[in-house]
Amino acid sequence: MIRKITLSLGRHMSSMARGATQVRRLLHGGYVRIHPSVQEALVEGRPVVALESTIITHGMAYPLNLSMAREVEEIVRINGAVPATVGILRGEIHVGLTDEELEFLASSKNAVKVSRRDFPFVLSQGLSGGTTVSGTMITAHKAGIPVFVTGGIGGVHRDGENTLDVSADLTELGRTPVAVVSAGAKSILDIGRTLEYLETQGVCVAAFGESREFPAFFSRQSGFQAPYHVQDEEEAAKLIDSALGLGLSSGVLIAVPCPQERAAEGQAIEKAIQQALSQARSKGITGKEVTPFLLQKLTELTDGKSLDSNLALIQNNARVGSCIAVALSKLQKARRKGSQPRRKDMTAPQPVVIGGINVDFIAKAQNSEILGGGQTNAGRVRRTFGGVGRNLADCLSRLGQAPLLLSAVGKDEHLESVLHYCHHMVSQFKENLCQAPLVCIDGNVPLSTIQYVCQLAREHQLAVCYEPTDESKASKPFLSDSWKALTYISPNLQELRAINRTLGNPLPAELPSRLEDVVQAAVALACPLLAHLHCVVVTLGAHGVLLCGKSLGGSISLYPGAHKQAAAARLCAAHYPAIPISREEIINVSGAGDSLMAGILAGVLAKHDTGTCVRMGLLAASLSLRSYEPISPEISTSSVSQEQVKSRSWPEAKVWKMD
Repeated sequence: MIRKITLSLGRHMSSMARGATQVRRLLHGGYVRIHPSVQEALVEGRPVVALESTIITHGMAYPLNLSMAREVEEIVRINGAVPATVGILRGEIHVGLTDEELEFLASSKNAVKVSRRDFPFVLSQGLSGGTTVSGTMITAHKAGIPVFVTGGIGGVHRDGENTLDVSADLTELGRTPVAVVSAGAKSILDIGRTLEYLETQGVCVAAFGESREFPAFFSRQSGFQAPYHVQDEEEAAKLIDSALGLGLSSGVLIAVPCPQERAAEGQAIEKAIQQALSQARSKGITGKEVTPFLLQKLTELTDGKSLDSNLALIQNNARVGSCIAVALSKLQKARRKGSQPRRKDMTAPQPVVIGGINVDFIAKAQNSEILGGGQTNAGRVRRTFGGVGRNLADCLSRLGQAPLLLSAVGKDEHLESVLHYCHHMVSQFKENLCQAPLVCIDGNVPLSTIQYVCQLAREHQLAVCYEPTDESKASKPFLSDSWKALTYISPNLQELRAINRTLGNPLPAELPSRLEDVVQAAVALACPLLAHLHCVVVTLGAHGVLLCGKSLGGSISLYPGAHKQAAAARLCAAHYPAIPISREEIINVSGAGDSLMAGILAGVLAKHDTGTCVRMGLLAASLSLRSYEPISPEISTSSVSQEQVKSRSWPEAKVWKMD
C-alpha cells in the first residue's frame, strides 16, 4: 500500500506528537492512472465520488450504457463533487475516465468483470474491464476516496444456503473502509441472509431517509429493517466520519430507497424476477453471469420498466451520494481548520517540495580487494535516508526555511524509521500550494502531478523549480508545454542533453570532459530553454556549477521578473568553481547535487544576491560530500549562511555572453 504523507519541516518542531501526522493513501505507479481532475480535487481536499464501471460493461447495452455513465457523472458534478469512474483499460487501473475512455469501455465486446480476485490476472494480461463494487471499493480506498456510489450491492443469492453463492461485495465491505451508497441489495438476492452476512462482517448498515426499511433495489420495501437509519446527508456524513475516525477496517453501507414515483413498479418487477430466476436455473446460469442475465431478462419481461427504474435509482443514488461526499468534505475541512494554529501564530507561507523519500543501504568492504570463491568479506553496511525531494526539503529545513514536503512512503518496516529520522519534519498542515513562495518538484513525481503543478504555476504566477533526478526522468515536464511554466531547472549535462533530445533540439555528438568544452556544450543546450525558463542551473560535479539566465550589470538574476522591464538585460552564463575537496575526503556523493540546489534556493528565499546564493549552495554541497548521510547533519544556518560566504575567499565567477 502506498500512502501520501504531508510533512511540514522545521527543526524546532520535534516536540509535536507523531500522532498529528496527517496521512492519506495515494495510489500511483505502473498499474494505476489518476485523472488530473480527480488528483487535483484530492490534493485540494475537495469531495470526490467513486463510480463503478461494471454497470457500463455488463449492466446495460451500448449506447444506453454510455449515456447513463455520462449522466451520472454530470449529476455528481452538479451536486458539487468530482466524479471518479473506475475502470481497467489495457491492463491499467484508471481512477477517473475521459469521455473517450468511457466510450471505449461502453462499446467493448470483451470487457472483463473485475472483482478483487480478478485484478492480478486482468492487469498481468493487459485486459480491459469494468470494476465491480468490490473492485471499485479497493481502488477508491487506495486512492483516498471515501465515498462510492453504485446501483445496488451484490449479496447472498437465493438458495445461497445450498450453493454458497455469496457476492465478494459483502466480504469487501467487511475489510475495506469505504462508504458505499446504493439502493440496498439487488432484489434478485436473499435480502435477509444478506443483512445477516453484513452483520457478521461488521458492516455498519444505515437506511437513508425517514424509514429504517431496507430497500431492495427496484423496490422501496424488502420486508427487512436496516440496523440504523440516517435522516439526511449531514447525518450520513457524520456516520462515515466516525467510522473513518475510528480506523475500522470495515466499510459503511448507506441504503437509499428508489424514488417514490418509481415505487409502484416494484411489485410487477418482483414477479418478473421470479420468472427470470426460474429461467436462469433452467439454463444452468450461475456465478457472476447470473446478475447480467437477470437484468437483461427483467428488461424484456417488464417491457423496459425495470430498466427505467434502474436508471432512476442510479441517478438518485448519484445525487444522494455526491451530497453526502460534499457534507463529509465540509466536516473534515472544518475539523482540519480547527486543529490548525491561528493565522497570527503562523509564519510566512512555506515553500513546498514534492518528491521522493528513499531508504538507502550502503555497503563498503573493509579491504580494497574483494575475495572470491564464496569467502566472507568483512565490511560495514549503513542505512541512510535519501530521495531527491526529501534531500531538498531536509537541506532547506536545516537552513531555516521550514518547507512543506509532499511525498510517498511504503507501509513497511522502514516507515517508522523514516519518520523518526525526519523528526524535524513533523506533519502540521497542508499549505495551499498557491500561497507558496517557491515550489520544488523532482523527477520521481508522476507526470500528471508535474502537469498539475505547472498548471497552478501559470494560474498563480508561482516560482517552480524542477530537479530532473536522473537522465531517464529528466524529460517528464518537457513531454508537453508544461515546462514553459517552470522557473528554474537544475540538470547535470546528461540530463540537459536528454531534455533537448525530447524537445528535438540539436545535440552534441558526444559530451566533453574538459571544463572549457563542458561549459560551451552546457551553454548551447541551455540557450533554447531560456526562451521560457528564468534560469538553468547546470550542475557540473567537481567543476562546480554553471548559471544560465538573464544578466544586467554583470550578475545573473535568480529572481523572476527582475529584468522584465529592462531592455538591456541579456542572456549570460556564469561559472562558479566548486570548493576543492580531495578524493580521500569524499564519503558520499548521493546528496551533493541536492544540497547545492537547496543552498541556492535557501539564499533566494532569504533574498540574497546571486553570488551569495550560489556559494551557499557550494558550501552545503561540500559538507554533504564529507558526510555519510546524503544531507550532512552539519548543514545549518550558521555553517551555510551569508556570513560564512563573506568570511571565505572565493575565485571570481567567469561570465560568458550567450547571445
